[in-house]
Amino acid sequence: MKRRNFIRNVGYASLAMGGLHFTACNSDSSANEKAAAEKAVTQSNSDALFFKLSLAQWSLNRAIREGGMNPLDFAERAKKMGFAGLEYVNHLYGKSYMEASNKLQAIKNVGKDLLTRSKDNGVENLIIMIDGEGDLAAKESDRKAGVDNHKKWIDLANYLGCHSIRVNLHGEGTRDEQIEQSVKSMSELCEYGKPQNVNIIVENHGGNSSDPTFVSKVIEGCGMSNAGTLPDFGNFCIRRESGKRWGAPCVEEYPDIYDGIAKMMPYAKGVSAKSYAFDDKGDETKIDYYKMMKVVKEAGYTGYVGVEYEGETDEEKGIIATRDLLIKAGKAV
Repeated sequence: MKRRNFIRNVGYASLAMGGLHFTACNSDSSANEKAAAEKAVTQSNSDALFFKLSLAQWSLNRAIREGGMNPLDFAERAKKMGFAGLEYVNHLYGKSYMEASNKLQAIKNVGKDLLTRSKDNGVENLIIMIDGEGDLAAKESDRKAGVDNHKKWIDLANYLGCHSIRVNLHGEGTRDEQIEQSVKSMSELCEYGKPQNVNIIVENHGGNSSDPTFVSKVIEGCGMSNAGTLPDFGNFCIRRESGKRWGAPCVEEYPDIYDGIAKMMPYAKGVSAKSYAFDDKGDETKIDYYKMMKVVKEAGYTGYVGVEYEGETDEEKGIIATRDLLIKAGKAV
């Protein structure tokens, strides 16, 4: 995902989810909408495909940040578009807890609502994408603060039934220093997440993390079974102008995105299908989805593939176009 960090580091203590009492929340959808969604989900999960379809919430980021969509409606919107799994983005819920007097309780309340809505809509909670909680490849004091900030999201992931949180490996220092710091952070988070059955997964998401060799060294250096990757079809910019993390032209990109995905797939615990624009045949204009899905299939992957539309046109149309292309490519490879 190409996301700016909207949330400042807040240094929360770890979130304890046990002992809460939850109340039911019912969502409304028409019989026609339910029938259409069930048909799409059945199609996406048919024997003709080797994977299932999930939706990354970032696909709706403009609707949420600019269009007034309530992020708590994510499960219902995803189900209507035919998705069986959900991939949340933590900072899209920032308004729900950043201004609260008791931030931890506010996050717990969000979790209660998300769990109820996902159950009501019959969709599976999969991943929480974590941004703005500190750089895990930073120098030691900042790195430790970042690790502590991530722990509450592991607790929430466990409560929601998500298999993973996605983290970023941004930081400072030489490449080798960032590998060393990343290994420490991943090891500490994996130790914390393992008893809760939560994986800690790394996406190619700018900087050194967009170099699959860097990511592989970190995962292997960590050496824990719940450390893994989230290969993203589109995030391969290693360096931008003026050293900016986001918002500047890319001046160094990993040379072969298909090779990059292949290098990350042995550790994959999810796959992110990035998309930008489509031609009149419904094919993505920047990424060969047939070639990409062949790489995914040949790696033996059979889990969820998450739609992450990042184009300039209507988000829902882009999401559906990506979904339909994945189904078409998945059947062809």
